[in-house]
Amino acid sequence: MSASTTSSVFPDVNVWLALSFEEHVHHQIASDWFTDVGEQSRFFFCRFTQMGFLRLLSAEAVMRTRVLSQMDAWRLYDRWLADDRVEFLDEPAGVDEHFRRRTRRSHPAPKDWADSYLAAFAESAQVTLVTFDRAMKEKVQPILLLSD
Repeated sequence: MSASTTSSVFPDVNVWLALSFEEHVHHQIASDWFTDVGEQSRFFFCRFTQMGFLRLLSAEAVMRTRVLSQMDAWRLYDRWLADDRVEFLDEPAGVDEHFRRRTRRSHPAPKDWADSYLAAFAESAQVTLVTFDRAMKEKVQPILLLSD
């Protein structure tokens, strides 16, 4: 895996979780990537990834014995924001148009909403989505797919 030359990156919730916990199955991959891109990149949360991160941190089914209270989840999130490279990015102009364009299926697709929103956000904000989710490869460019 090589470092991305992109300076504005938008990690998916799965990447933020992997970066946050050594016990995560993808922690080493995420950590290596984060180290590789180093000081040259900016990392962004949006409201959707923030909420997903906070929700999963406090979900026993996900975190098992490491489950966090809401207060502790906020503290972990705030530690990320204390890093000068990490920022919260407000919803960019045009995201609704991109989101609607991506969600015009003629059949029910409940699992597509979240992926389509992340893709629309990344496109509108002109940031590179970083994820472990291979299905996203078909939805957005540029993308950095982290893998084994």
